[in-house]
Amino acid sequence: MSGGRPTAVFYLAVLAVIGGLVYFAGMQAGFFGGQAAPEPAGENGGEPTLDPGMLNLGTNTAEAASSDDLVTTVKEYSFVPSERLPAVKGTAAYKPLEDNTVRFALNVWAGWAPIIHANEGFQPKKVWKTPDGKEFKVHLILADDPVIMRDAYAAGDYHIGWATVDMLPLFMEGFVDKSGTPRDSRIMPRIFQQVDWSNGGDGIVVRNEIKTVSDLKGKTIVLAKNSPSEYFALSMLVAGGLQPGDVTFRYTNDAFEAAAAFNANREIAACVSWAPDIYTLSEQDGNRMLVNTLTANKLIADVWYARADFASDNPDLIEGIVRGIFDSVQALTNQSEQQKVSEWMAQGYAIPKDECLGMLADAHSTNFAENRDFFLNQNNPARFESVWNQAYYIYRRIRSVTHQPVPFDNVVDFSILQKLGKEEAFASQKNEYRVQFAPKSTGEIRAESDEVLTNTVIIHFPPNRHDLDHKVTRTQSDGSQVEELYDPNVEFVLEEISKLVGQFGAARVVIEGHTDASMKSLLPDDSLVKELSGNRANSVKEALVQKFQLDPNQFNATGAGWDHPADPNDPANHAKNRRVEIHVFSAEAE
Repeated sequence: MSGGRPTAVFYLAVLAVIGGLVYFAGMQAGFFGGQAAPEPAGENGGEPTLDPGMLNLGTNTAEAASSDDLVTTVKEYSFVPSERLPAVKGTAAYKPLEDNTVRFALNVWAGWAPIIHANEGFQPKKVWKTPDGKEFKVHLILADDPVIMRDAYAAGDYHIGWATVDMLPLFMEGFVDKSGTPRDSRIMPRIFQQVDWSNGGDGIVVRNEIKTVSDLKGKTIVLAKNSPSEYFALSMLVAGGLQPGDVTFRYTNDAFEAAAAFNANREIAACVSWAPDIYTLSEQDGNRMLVNTLTANKLIADVWYARADFASDNPDLIEGIVRGIFDSVQALTNQSEQQKVSEWMAQGYAIPKDECLGMLADAHSTNFAENRDFFLNQNNPARFESVWNQAYYIYRRIRSVTHQPVPFDNVVDFSILQKLGKEEAFASQKNEYRVQFAPKSTGEIRAESDEVLTNTVIIHFPPNRHDLDHKVTRTQSDGSQVEELYDPNVEFVLEEISKLVGQFGAARVVIEGHTDASMKSLLPDDSLVKELSGNRANSVKEALVQKFQLDPNQFNATGAGWDHPADPNDPANHAKNRRVEIHVFSAEAE
């Protein structure tokens, strides 16, 4: 560790993770057969477009020369074409449990600390017990390459696999046919538990002239294809009002090569990579951190899943593992237990103990209450369903996934969480992954924090009013009259704002109301329209806080009146100017 951050030694061990995701079998092929992967296309055969409504959702100039003396995890890099994952090599029934031992695959990642702690290491030495006293063991097997892990899981060598939620739709491309129907129901994943949220290990580094996401328009971004890096980048672009076609993507084999390419080529405006390289690069003159998962801390979630056939045959073992992980999440709040698990991680990962201890901060281990909110709380904007649907939407639009989406509740098994929720020891737990915000003025936020992105939404308010629930009577085509909201889409818009905000659990959010200038010649000054636009912004804030149980101190509402037209070149475009802007500010500077 250096300054609380992982060093390059640890991350060299995980190079294969993203590299495996962009592995290709010698040609541009689909998952099955020799058919070439289709080119990404929009509605009319052009560039793919992403609808923000479908998502959860200024300066020094960089120097021309690269920094040859800058130490990134790797120095060499090569650009690769945009490709899809290779086909699954084969499926089979799961291998019998030798000595009643469950084979649990995991990768080098801090988020697996609870299962390593619960198992007292990687080897199957500890004797676990099911709720009814049946004994079993767990063998934790390091399987960094996700493609190799996926194929071994499909072949039955592993009973349990690992993934981030956004990666799973990519895996499903090999498990289901075009209609989304399982090719072999035995290997379909059954997700029982979230183990963590990424908490700073992923980030986007840019040149100093890139102040917000919108400044990336027309620029080049380098990242690893078919990976959490791509999901992170596309989610941020669309949230910031851009489309994939607004930027040029260059792809490398893995996230560390992306960092090396960014360092070597000043024409690349941004890279999506991992710690420690995102911190090393962002501290270099001419570069800055645009956003990382310390701010977007509810975007990348890690889960484990069992084969459907194994889960069906062994529900007691699954429940025992779930309980053991939750117990260790609680135990690991104790520093002495963190020391123990760091020793076991060092043995399994072949990484020095002090580095394992330090990297624990890269992930937030999720307790029972946080799992309950993730899987079962429909008012949680960062729930599993939202992340799952967003990943599917993104990857289908860019043609990395071609099958019909598998419904989220076809892969998640809620039964154990629902059972545990009836026990006081679990039911009494609280969601601890919530930032406590102190009140701040809008001026303080803008002065102390960097703006990450601005998202514009349209809510139609009644003339001279700011209430969202105002109703009017409208005549239908058949002559009947119906009472409905002035803006029938207001609930949908609020839902989409909540999804965006939900991804940024550690960010300050400024909601800014704007009016048009149609009445400018009739009013003595702008005080009334600023008051109206401020009241409208505050109505949006209050609705979000009440409906989605969000921290009111995370939000500030302000009114700009007609001072800032949406398009300075077309200031009289009244329709564009009547808007609400959601400004997301990094919280790290606080």
